[in-house]
Amino acid sequence: MKLGYNEIMITSMYFNDINDFINLEIGIKRFQGNIERFHFNPIPLNEYSRKLFTNIETFHIYNKYDEIFNNGRIFKKVIWYKVDYSTHLKEKILYKDRNIYGNIIPYEVKSNRCWCFYIVKI
Repeated sequence: MKLGYNEIMITSMYFNDINDFINLEIGIKRFQGNIERFHFNPIPLNEYSRKLFTNIETFHIYNKYDEIFNNGRIFKKVIWYKVDYSTHLKEKILYKDRNIYGNIIPYEVKSNRCWCFYIVKI
């Protein structure tokens, strides 16, 4: 069986760092441009690797120490680490006054423990 573009893209979503992506593109000529097919970042990015993922529209933030980029065509951010409720309010809804906006729990809430959100889309 021959791997096609879709299969290699799915496989490369499990790569650990940017070097894995670079090695794939250098090592197999047929898969050059694999990085540009991604519309999200499957790994945390730094300034160098952000330049390689040119078509990102959804930016994934994997931990609170990740660099956050707002350049390009980024329309949505997805946080993959636990955040507290006040962070959610600041990042997602921009509540300025609870009396104005109310106490309705947003549909994104996945848990109601010490940490309110597991995955929050912003």
